[in-house]
Amino acid sequence: MINVDPRLCCACGGCVSVCPVDALNLAETRLIVGDECIDCGTCLAACPVGALSPEHSSPRLSSDGAAPASPDLLAGARASLAPRYDLVVAGAGPAGSTAAWQAARLGLSVLLLEKRQEIGSPVRCAEGVAHEPLAAFLEPDTAWIAARVTRARIVARAGGREVQCWQGEGGLGYVLERRVFDRALAEQAARAGARVRVKAPVTGLLCRDGQVCGVVARIDGQAVEIEAGVVLAADGVESRVGAWAGLDTQLPLDDTMACAQYLLSGIDWDPSCLGYWIDDDLTPGGYAWVFPKGEGRANVGLGLQAGLSRDTALACLQRFIERERALSAGSPVTLVAGNVPVGLPCRTLVTGGLMLAGDAARQVDPLTGGGILNAMVAGRLAAENAARALASGPATAAALAPYQEQAGRHIGHGLARNYRLRQRFPVGQRADRNFVRLFAVAAGGK
Repeated sequence: MINVDPRLCCACGGCVSVCPVDALNLAETRLIVGDECIDCGTCLAACPVGALSPEHSSPRLSSDGAAPASPDLLAGARASLAPRYDLVVAGAGPAGSTAAWQAARLGLSVLLLEKRQEIGSPVRCAEGVAHEPLAAFLEPDTAWIAARVTRARIVARAGGREVQCWQGEGGLGYVLERRVFDRALAEQAARAGARVRVKAPVTGLLCRDGQVCGVVARIDGQAVEIEAGVVLAADGVESRVGAWAGLDTQLPLDDTMACAQYLLSGIDWDPSCLGYWIDDDLTPGGYAWVFPKGEGRANVGLGLQAGLSRDTALACLQRFIERERALSAGSPVTLVAGNVPVGLPCRTLVTGGLMLAGDAARQVDPLTGGGILNAMVAGRLAAENAARALASGPATAAALAPYQEQAGRHIGHGLARNYRLRQRFPVGQRADRNFVRLFAVAAGGK
């Protein structure tokens, strides 16, 4: 039986195509070896990353669960990285890549680590942003813009029937191609001088005298220690890095939106119009959306407050699509699912040697679930504060504290206001005309 090292496997499927007995199967991103395997070794030669090995030569696992790499491999991994960086960023989403980009521009040595093998994938986002706050960072590029939107339509339903419909136009926004957009941000960081590594998850922190001083990352299947003046935890809604440093990142169930989204193809939808449905029966505590991507395609999804529905978000999404005539003829070509934090930002964003940013810091709009632009603002603020702190000595909690204040002023105040509005209109009252108008204002600034 062939062994698979999941830390090295890229789920490329090359081994599946050469197996003479059909013993290998790719289940999404996991390679499965069946009992039909005859240990012929054909797949070993086909694997481009050395993730496969014969059962009889299965390597012993180290204490952290990683397979020990060969001396030559380990030397190569370490040689490609410096032993210390001014800033190490965990996570190459909008927050992490923006922070790495801005910090490198300020002259810091930066390492950007992404746990997945492809930056920007999988997409767990409706991909909508407003023009002005985006343009404050970089000029919109057709390479990563799927659609320009200038209109919005919000339908409110209660008791199984439509009770109001709001329509507006005038503001300019975009529906992005996040796979391309996130990669473009990481490329900006690399051009500015940051070192970028993919398939390199942060698995632990280095601490000295009660302060974070670096990370442990899995590079080419081996645990590697990297010292840092500052660590930025930008590792998404599932963040663990901040918790390892002692920060409270626990997300209450009431502040969690369970979401599912299809990319539908073959639908008849105005490519300049965003669609929203507030439906207390179908999407309790949340809403459904249609974000067009041109050529008869759109991101069609919904989010509902976790624990409020007897059905899953995916089941509700399927019911929504079947109900809407403009969508029911479409074919799903991708499916993404995940949770979105819709509570208040983490109470504490800094500790000695470490900061939180983006979804990891819960810097997401509680009304809309939008977080791309907030993440970019947080990343820029984190980079600026890291540079200032390191210029005057060790990055103690006190030295990094201005980031907490600035993030609150630029991001947190608006999120707190929208959280209060969310609390003011509990589930069952969101078809109210006042809530719809407030939601429209919040959605316009995504």
